[in-house]
Amino acid sequence: MRLFLSSGLVALILGLGAQQVAAVELTAAVGRTEKSTSTLRIGLQQAFQSRWFQSDVGALSGYWDAGYTYWEGDKESNNHSLSVSPVFVYEFNGERVKPYVEAGIGVAAFRHTRIENRKLGTSLQFEDRLGVGLRMRNQTLGLRAVHYSNAGIKKPNDGIEMYSVHYSLAL
Repeated sequence: MRLFLSSGLVALILGLGAQQVAAVELTAAVGRTEKSTSTLRIGLQQAFQSRWFQSDVGALSGYWDAGYTYWEGDKESNNHSLSVSPVFVYEFNGERVKPYVEAGIGVAAFRHTRIENRKLGTSLQFEDRLGVGLRMRNQTLGLRAVHYSNAGIKKPNDGIEMYSVHYSLAL
C-alpha cells in the first residue's frame, strides 16, 4: 500500500507539473479533525485557463488540486490519503489583496478505512471542500473545511471532517 501511495503522489505531482509550470502552486496545510487528530497536507495546484462572469466585483475561476495528507492519530489510527479535486474560486477584485471563496468536490484514496473511532467503509472517499482566503501576488493564505465520505456506497459510512489553515506559493 505504501508503494501505491508513493507512486500515486509522484504521478499526480508530475502530471500537474508537466502541464504549465508558470501556473503551478505549491501548497501546505495544517489542520485538525473534529476529534482533534492533527493533519498535515502538501499538494500542487494547476490553475484553470479560463475565467467566467468577470465584473467590477470579481470573477469565477478555479484550479485542479492534488495532494497528500498525513492523518496523525494514535498508533492504530494514523492514516495517509491522496486526493485530486477540481476547485471553483470566486475571487473579488483588489489591488494588492484579493479575497476569495472556494468550493470543490473531488476524490481521495485512504490507506486505511479507519481514522480515530470513525469507520469510513471504503478506501475511496469523496472530498467536499469549502474555503475562504486572501490572495496576495504569488501567495495565498486561507481557511478550509473538508468533508470525506463514501456517499453511502458501503456501510459503515461515518465520514470525517478536517479544518485547516493553508498557504500556497506560486512556483
